[in-house]
Amino acid sequence: MKRAQNIIISFIVISASLLPVSAPSGVQAAASFPAAGSQKILNLPVPFTSQAPLGEWRDERQQDGCEEASAAMAMAFVGGEKNISRADWRLRILILSTFENKKYGEYRDVALHNIVAWLFKDYFHYQKAAVRSVAKAADIISELEKGNIVLTPMNGRKLKNPHYSAPGPERHMVLVKGYDYASKEFITNDPGTRYGESYRYPEKIFFDAIRDYKTGNKLPFGPLEKNMIVISK
Repeated sequence: MKRAQNIIISFIVISASLLPVSAPSGVQAAASFPAAGSQKILNLPVPFTSQAPLGEWRDERQQDGCEEASAAMAMAFVGGEKNISRADWRLRILILSTFENKKYGEYRDVALHNIVAWLFKDYFHYQKAAVRSVAKAADIISELEKGNIVLTPMNGRKLKNPHYSAPGPERHMVLVKGYDYASKEFITNDPGTRYGESYRYPEKIFFDAIRDYKTGNKLPFGPLEKNMIVISK
């Protein structure tokens, strides 16, 4: 996930929990949302950070930190956190990349199943994160309506985000937190740019850009697969 200029693909759903802590006990099930079309906008309250919170894009850990930033945002949502400083976000991202590198030998372009196993289950001790297939955009919307959030692996170049450094990150991770039923846009926290908070992507462009990638450093893509990580509270 090389960054865009200001910066930060299957799909990940996430429950609520935080950094080096285990999931809170006694968390109530997320409230269900009205059926699609009965409301105009669904937008879950997920704190935002870019993958380089202080603009240190030359640091490879942050330049390739979209997965770690997305996981950190997901766990902050799970824990109900607010008002997290940029310095705190930076520390969390670096802690996660260091953990991955020391224990598993890699932190760049981390695949979905490794994000779940290494970060959510091993580091955070959080079990309510699972990889699921994405056959259509409605699969993501359905999870959002349940109060879940989703992480999706992307071919960032197909997103055509003007804030990315051209041509954009070929392997990228985005957190999906909402949907606008009227405009048919996904609402994301895109860590690839400092302008990524509540960043909107048209449904078709977003779905077409979803693509799994392998753990490693710019390894060749395998067969086209669309998956996500779903995280529940």
